[in-house]
Amino acid sequence: MNKSTTIAIAAVASVAIIGTATACSDNSSSSSHSTGSSAMSMPAGSTASSIPGSAGFNAADVTFDQMMIPHHQQAVEMAKLVPSRTKNEQVRTLATAIEGAQQPEIDQMTAALKAWNQPTSMPTMGSHDEHSMSGMMSDGQMGQLKTLSGSAFDKMWLQMMIEHHQGAITMAKTELQQGKDTATKRLAQSIIDGQQKEITQMKTMLQQQ
Repeated sequence: MNKSTTIAIAAVASVAIIGTATACSDNSSSSSHSTGSSAMSMPAGSTASSIPGSAGFNAADVTFDQMMIPHHQQAVEMAKLVPSRTKNEQVRTLATAIEGAQQPEIDQMTAALKAWNQPTSMPTMGSHDEHSMSGMMSDGQMGQLKTLSGSAFDKMWLQMMIEHHQGAITMAKTELQQGKDTATKRLAQSIIDGQQKEITQMKTMLQQQ
């Protein structure tokens, strides 16, 4: 093999090596970009742990909404018991106000979770989980309340609703400390302000029983 042939073969080999290296580099870059895009997407049913750092909300916001929805739903259920079980106008007026305030808040929290592409309830939440939330009534307590009427109903309903409101306030304070979403924190503060006033009102009503 003469000197010119050897030089030609070496040149071809160098071109091949450079081409292979460039192709690998392009594939690596493409793969990295694809992975990054996937990490930022939030498919339906994703959990709070998958929230990207750049999102305008965090896991505390999601947990607050997911837990407060059933909490509010129970308060609305309690409010709906009032008209058929008591003629006490103060209790009836308060129950109407509670239902009127909390149902729109349920709708607001549900809409927020859907906008964030998060489940509207905690994936593992069952009856036991709900009752372990601060201020939630047990099935037994709810069943007992439904058997009462008149002043006996009024007393138990007020006692239960005070405890229920206190639980909601505790949850709302946690949201203020740990949450990120402005609208959710504003809702939490509204819950604290409104329900604290109702607690004061209900304690006065209990003293009149």
